[in-house]
Amino acid sequence: MTEATIAIAFIAGLISFLSPCILPLIPAFLSYLSGSSLEEIRKGQARKLPIILNTVFFVLGFSIIFAAIGVLLNTIFKNVSVNVLDILGKVGGIIIILFGLYVIGLLPKLSFLEREHKIRVRAVNIKYLNSFVFGAAFAIGWTPCVGAVLAGILTLAITQPASAFSLLISYSLGLTVPFLLTGVFLSQATGFIGKHKKALKYFNIAAGIILITLGILVFTDNLVRISNFAGPLNNLFLDLE
Repeated sequence: MTEATIAIAFIAGLISFLSPCILPLIPAFLSYLSGSSLEEIRKGQARKLPIILNTVFFVLGFSIIFAAIGVLLNTIFKNVSVNVLDILGKVGGIIIILFGLYVIGLLPKLSFLEREHKIRVRAVNIKYLNSFVFGAAFAIGWTPCVGAVLAGILTLAITQPASAFSLLISYSLGLTVPFLLTGVFLSQATGFIGKHKKALKYFNIAAGIILITLGILVFTDNLVRISNFAGPLNNLFLDLE
């Protein structure tokens, strides 16, 4: 396995969280799950424990789905030949590059990525179960903002099936860490997001450049070249294998 891909997947999770049309909605979404109003959150009057617990169950929901996808990809592709993996690497690299160009805005809009694959979830009266189900629905019904980045990581997982589980878990952790931090410090995060909302419009450019670079490295089978820069994060996730 190319160890650097673990760190890349984690960074991709962070990128998904910081997407310009996801991040501003998170405080309102978490307040909805916890039953607290945004006004209570802004004033620091909301009860923290329900917010934190609902956030935990939400991230558990999408983490389990991503882990299951990783196991599925590993099962399907683990026995393919080296020649087939090489072809998958070439094709996957091109696809990831195209996703990067798409995120930057250099390609026409694609309907399957622009369309929101929304799964309607009916609320139930079991505490915290709603948050878990919403988290699972978030993973399955990816939004246009998350679509290209997640699709890039899924493509990478297909080209490296033996690492698919670790890649999807690392991606999930990249989403989980900021979600949990936002849940714990929701009132502060709400103010920070409000102040820096305009700066998020430049974020897609950075995310696109990262995807294009990743695609080139996958196509040329040179992911190992960035291992020196990914060392610290690799040490956190290598035990997942």
